[in-house]
Amino acid sequence: MVDSPPEARAQTVAAPPDRRVIRAAGLLVSVLVLACVAVASLVIGAKDLSLAQVWHGLFADSGSYGDVVVGERLSRTVLGLLAGAALGLSGAVLQALTRNPLADPGLLGINAGASAAVVTAVTFLGVTSLSGYVWFAFLGAAAVGALVWFLGGSRGATPVRLALAGTAISAALYGYLQAVMITDQAALGTMRFWTVGSLSSADNGTIVQVLPFFAVGTVLALALARPLNALEMGDDTARALGAHLTRTRALAMLAATVLCGAATAACGPIVFVGLMVPHVVRSFTGPDLRWILPYATVLSPVLLLGADVLGRIVARPSELQVGIVTAVLGGPVFIHLVRRRRTAQL
Repeated sequence: MVDSPPEARAQTVAAPPDRRVIRAAGLLVSVLVLACVAVASLVIGAKDLSLAQVWHGLFADSGSYGDVVVGERLSRTVLGLLAGAALGLSGAVLQALTRNPLADPGLLGINAGASAAVVTAVTFLGVTSLSGYVWFAFLGAAAVGALVWFLGGSRGATPVRLALAGTAISAALYGYLQAVMITDQAALGTMRFWTVGSLSSADNGTIVQVLPFFAVGTVLALALARPLNALEMGDDTARALGAHLTRTRALAMLAATVLCGAATAACGPIVFVGLMVPHVVRSFTGPDLRWILPYATVLSPVLLLGADVLGRIVARPSELQVGIVTAVLGGPVFIHLVRRRRTAQL
């Protein structure tokens, strides 16, 4: 038996691990990080609890610990997990759909549609409870998503047309919002809280209402990874690879609208999560959406829950709403991304 050359043995020993293994390991680490942040969300609040007290409140106590952990923090944490995953997934899908790495759900007017529907329900229909206007928010988001698809050209929709239609509709709806809130103090009071974006009003009823939409949107978005990969290569290449452009774009719009609409309905319009996380994930997974989408599903709740926990710490005994924290964190990150993108184009 002849030994292989030393160079070949050295290459065999030094061969790097398969990239898929590295990505899978990174996804597992991300899940562990998410679990730690979820535990922190149960532990940290106006009154910090120990891990033993949290465990006791979850499984053995219906008294004070149970009231705090199960009655308040558990539903808040679950909603943060669901809404964060929905915002991250919808942002990643929209970035692929528009071929714009700086796109987010607000680009297509989905947040504006939800906000306009809520202020309409409060002002003209007398709806004041979260369980009441959550449906209006979702319907508003869905209606604007359909309108953007129609104005963007429907079967002839292109990334540029969709972005322009979304921007135009957003501008018109935000003008309507300002006009209504200036003339109606009740709407102003409700919208002042809702438009900030918050997890503090989470309850089991809201979660049950929006959970089916989160589930359907997540399954649909993850199933679109392969056709969206083809779509990002350009229309001609996508056709050559057998992708159905109109169907893929329509389903991607539907998935993004369902996910972002449900998250916005439950929590209010929370900015930058759908922008930051997919963009950061792409920097270490590469452009393959089969990895970007799962990573965004896991890491977006890390950002949202982490921001919520931070808001409880920095303003004790009160708290900063999570929408404020994500805006403060996301502003500098967005400026950095724009500057880096501009430098790369020069």
